[in-house]
Amino acid sequence: MVVLAVLAVGYTMWAAQAILLPILLAMFLSLLGNPIIRALRRLYIPTFLAALLVLLGGLTVAGALGYQLIEPASEWVRQAPRAMGEIAPKLRELTKPMDDASNAAEDIARVASGDDKGQPVQVVRTKVDDPYASLFTTPKMLASVLAVVLLTLFFMVYGEQLQRKAIALMPSRQQKRVTVEIMHSIEVEVSRYVFTISLINVTVGMLFAGILYMLKVPLPEALLWGTMATLLNYAPYVGPLIGILMMLVMGFVAFDELWMSLLPAGIYLLLHTLEGQIFTPIILGRRMRISPLILILALLLFGWMWGIVGLLLAVPLLVCVKIILSRIEGVEGWATLME
Repeated sequence: MVVLAVLAVGYTMWAAQAILLPILLAMFLSLLGNPIIRALRRLYIPTFLAALLVLLGGLTVAGALGYQLIEPASEWVRQAPRAMGEIAPKLRELTKPMDDASNAAEDIARVASGDDKGQPVQVVRTKVDDPYASLFTTPKMLASVLAVVLLTLFFMVYGEQLQRKAIALMPSRQQKRVTVEIMHSIEVEVSRYVFTISLINVTVGMLFAGILYMLKVPLPEALLWGTMATLLNYAPYVGPLIGILMMLVMGFVAFDELWMSLLPAGIYLLLHTLEGQIFTPIILGRRMRISPLILILALLLFGWMWGIVGLLLAVPLLVCVKIILSRIEGVEGWATLME
């Protein structure tokens, strides 16, 4: 029964992602804004006005950043075929010793076996793109973005009121007390965690963009790659790995010398290592640490179910689960197991 229940929950989470993802993203963004709203409330600013100011400020920053990044991003998309053509000779030069050794081994094996047949025929299948697909996907995407924005505002304004009403439905005082502790811990600790991680990731992205600008990369492109580093850093292990590959491609396109082509990826790896192994553990402490094995499994699971959004939400969801387990009697050991 437990296995069937787990499978049913997993299938429901996958099938209902069109509904669940806007809600979870809105909760994620509201947790990011809650510390700022609490600071504004100490200045006697009403909750609704504080939430509106935070939301408008976030939309303004995102819009300004998107306006700055849309041109270099479009240029990179247009130049992708030419860029891949420029990368190929450098990669061949880099891997030439290994290719020569591999070809020599294949020749020796072919002569030894007496097999002089040619290479097998490869069948290439092409996919026909539907020109009308964007007409259906664009309105859905805009509706999802609007839903996330509205839900974020409502969670920031009415989240505490909803919590109080949910707690009032509990039958006993003991259940109310445990529920209050769990919800307060989730609201405070997860919002602090998300806010702190966001500050760390933005700092890493700004440092990386500044270093690229010092390496004579144009400012719009440096901001583009700094933003990508910030977003990818929300997905531990998987995100930085994707970032290193992207920085390798960018380096091979932007620079002519081989060592300069490898420099952006090396700098990105150095920044991520310093952030992940030194600064983040010191700032967050042991309380928010999660086992790398549990984290990788969660990233695989949520990435498989929800794609990129699942990778971004995996860590906050794990933190919520850990807090809940640590507050319920009899299952505290599971929270310790996740560390």
